[in-house]
Amino acid sequence: MLLQTVIFISGAAILALELLASRVMTPYFGVSLYIWTGILSITLIALAAGYRIGGKVANARGVTSAALIERFALMPAVAAIGIVAACLIYPFAFVPLASWSLIGGAFIACLLLLALPLVAASAMNPLLVAIHMQRSAAGDGGSGQVFFISTLGSVVGVLVTAFGLIPYLSNYDSVLIVAATLALLSLTLVARPPRDLKRRGAIGATATVALLASLLLLWQADAYTGRQGPISHLGKQWHVEATFRSLFGTVKILKHEPDADGQYWRIYFQDGLTQNAVESSGRSRSFYNYALEALAMSYQPHARNALALGLGAGMTTARLAARGVRTEIVEIDPASLQASRRFFGLDESKTPVHHADARTFVHACPRTYDLAIVDLFHGDGTPDYLITRDFFRDLKRCLGANGIAVFNTFADLENPISYAHLLTTLRAELPHLAIYRPDSTGSTHTNSFIVASATPLPATTRVIMDNMPTRHETTLWDMLSAPMALTPELFAGGKIITDAHNRAALDLAYAQQFYRQTVVGNTPPAFLLN
Repeated sequence: MLLQTVIFISGAAILALELLASRVMTPYFGVSLYIWTGILSITLIALAAGYRIGGKVANARGVTSAALIERFALMPAVAAIGIVAACLIYPFAFVPLASWSLIGGAFIACLLLLALPLVAASAMNPLLVAIHMQRSAAGDGGSGQVFFISTLGSVVGVLVTAFGLIPYLSNYDSVLIVAATLALLSLTLVARPPRDLKRRGAIGATATVALLASLLLLWQADAYTGRQGPISHLGKQWHVEATFRSLFGTVKILKHEPDADGQYWRIYFQDGLTQNAVESSGRSRSFYNYALEALAMSYQPHARNALALGLGAGMTTARLAARGVRTEIVEIDPASLQASRRFFGLDESKTPVHHADARTFVHACPRTYDLAIVDLFHGDGTPDYLITRDFFRDLKRCLGANGIAVFNTFADLENPISYAHLLTTLRAELPHLAIYRPDSTGSTHTNSFIVASATPLPATTRVIMDNMPTRHETTLWDMLSAPMALTPELFAGGKIITDAHNRAALDLAYAQQFYRQTVVGNTPPAFLLN
């Protein structure tokens, strides 16, 4: 029974590590097809190697049952040592890997995080089968039962990690907890071996070292990684004021030391990206907030109600509400809601929040709106399922007869094909478009704002903007006065993306990787560590 319990828990550790690896890597490598390709490929290669190695060890000539149990007992400790070694290295290795190559670096990062632990843990399965074969005459040597128990453990590992670790602990701490758990498995087998073991002391010593190393690093994680600060950035010293975790990512609130006049900023930082910077007065320093507000009011000056898809720090929705526009928010991430309530003055009596997925909400839209603000990002861009023709069709139904949608997007000027896919798809349902971009001389990746409607766009109205940073005024008015010409080049090569067929996935992933590399290169490593 003890051996089956150990294989159950080791199976849980395998999937826990895979799930945590995706969270560990996101701030450095983003969320894209490339990243998941690396994680799944390395996971399967490591599992295959572990099964092969474990099988060869189990089939060695003259191997005894006691020797098999010794090797079985050693494997969790080896996996734990591999995890601790990875946690010592990756906070400092991932930034140069991402800066070198987002795709190649992601594969190397996966190897660093997963290879040794998964090879060692998966080698336990054929070892246990061999132990059963020496004990019973079962036709399959007990392999069916072993893989059944291990797979059930993997299911439990996913559930425990998703609902018991990720929402409450950092990814760094969670990985170390997995290491400590594996070390304890080896110690348990040493303390209660199924039979006498010659190398009991050596296995126990290895497991003890692994356990103590994981607990020591867990205890001293802040000091070792510097993740709490102070962190030097933009000429200021920053600390992590608060952290909010959910299944959708990690939100950090970064705050710098007050200036001589007592003023400071807070940064809303999510999975490696600065989503907003807000002054101590509550005024946003981020240009896109004012651009979205100005475009919305220029095209819909008499809007009575609005739907905001995506919350972030809630700066845009608060300004619309201050203008008397009843604004409802749709946000799926509870971490975003918690951060906005606590630090950025989210008032749900003025801006009601629907805790829902934007796609689901829009599909069953309960009413029509004069205005929709679409500011949906996860990782380095908008998720694929939120830029399909099907989604835009639902959004069109959500808008009133003359409703206007205003989108905050990013354009890669060196890779225009990815943006052409978005424009082509959007035009298929909301054919009347206007595109605005601020002057970003020298930048290859820039905010690009789209105004879209099912009916011809009205003439714009001059809008008054209160309490806007002076440094944004010229940029904003210049942008509003010069919408981009909708030339055929903007749509060249663009494919319509649908739920059933996304021919643009690789182009979109390719564009996003360069933006992530720029972000990683300009961000202190301690900010990126979740």
